[in-house]
Amino acid sequence: MLTSQSDDVSVCGSSLDVRREADRTASREGVDQSFPRTARLLSGADYSQVFKKNKRYSDKYWTILVKRNESGVSRLGLAIAKKRAKRAVDRNRIKRVARETFRKQRLSLPGLELVVMNRDAATSASTRELHDSMERLLSKMARVPSNNGHLSVPPDN
Repeated sequence: MLTSQSDDVSVCGSSLDVRREADRTASREGVDQSFPRTARLLSGADYSQVFKKNKRYSDKYWTILVKRNESGVSRLGLAIAKKRAKRAVDRNRIKRVARETFRKQRLSLPGLELVVMNRDAATSASTRELHDSMERLLSKMARVPSNNGHLSVPPDN
């Protein structure tokens, strides 16, 4: 219920207020949770490099292609297939969940370029299931060190 312009919008059964408060707390503590242009794969050439040489992580809902870069900045690209999620509303929800999860985990994944692709089951999954699933995959990437302390993901060449 909206009582004035300064009040938060409260939707029955939603955790909108809780998420907003968590974002405010993170920003007060100096944790960068933004999603700037520098954190996105923008050109076709960027995507091509990741598709050519990558390490693949997947589960029931997602396939994530990962490639190490030398810049130290993690970047996200989305390749959400219309073939797998026919309705635009489903594709947009899948993209929103992927962006939000990456945005919150981005600092724990230094120097990775990711291309996130949806699988068939993602369309019928709840937002919470998608979010939890992607968090598990991202944390798996962060835990896999190679001999020199970096992820064992193909380098940028």
